[in-house]
Amino acid sequence: MEKIRKGDEVIVIAGRDKGKRGSVLSRVDAAHLLVDGVNVVKKHQRPNPMKGQTGGIVDKTMPIDQSNVMLFNPATGKGDRVGIRVLEDGKKVRFFKSNGELVKA
Repeated sequence: MEKIRKGDEVIVIAGRDKGKRGSVLSRVDAAHLLVDGVNVVKKHQRPNPMKGQTGGIVDKTMPIDQSNVMLFNPATGKGDRVGIRVLEDGKKVRFFKSNGELVKA
């Protein structure tokens, strides 16, 4: 079970965008995420008339390593570590390590 999933609110804890918050747009692979508004770079794009794309400089969101983000805990207002707990009915759920609350999914 992945501790950080698509749609989760995360906060960046290391790197150029430290302190920024955003939601996870997608998982690129096992270790990388696309986060909205984080790690945005300028990319020079050539025009492609077949696809109707104009040329110029565009903003592109690049993947960030999951070790550089923490799940945002709304109760504390900070990033928090996440654990996995098995309920009585055998269902796995994520919880915040600081206060034990379940992560809203």
